[in-house]
Amino acid sequence: MPAQNTLRVALVSDTHNLVRPELLRFLAGCDAIVHAGDICDSSVLAALGAIAPLTAVCGNNDRGEWAEALPVQTVLEVGGVKIAVVHELPDLRDDPASSGIAVVVSGHSHKPSLEARDGVLYVNPGSAGPRRFRLPVTAAMLTIGKSGELSVEHARLVA
Repeated sequence: MPAQNTLRVALVSDTHNLVRPELLRFLAGCDAIVHAGDICDSSVLAALGAIAPLTAVCGNNDRGEWAEALPVQTVLEVGGVKIAVVHELPDLRDDPASSGIAVVVSGHSHKPSLEARDGVLYVNPGSAGPRRFRLPVTAAMLTIGKSGELSVEHARLVA
């Protein structure tokens, strides 16, 4: 099987109806976008989906017909890597490690985090929307290397 190109998957959560220009700059050139919920308006999905293929889940603040069409959990595959997406970790079905999931993306807390458990990367990109308390405004980039190696880097979108 030929080696794949390096892929960049942007991880976003908790935009709460705010599409910052800083987020749009961060997303430029990515191969796919994952939104882990609390979108709050379908126009956010339209804006992000115009940049790259978009996968999104419903968050606890997402309401209306458009939000009802979103799953609570979804799994996508990018470059042979399985990624599970939920808004809140308690919504995660099944055991990711035994299901072949390499990365779990969640939101809700607005706190950026990265942790490896049982060979699975758990990533919370933080909140790309309105600042909450003194938490940073962030997103993350998952890079899938040519040999399937994974790396995640959080980016502060505003000072």
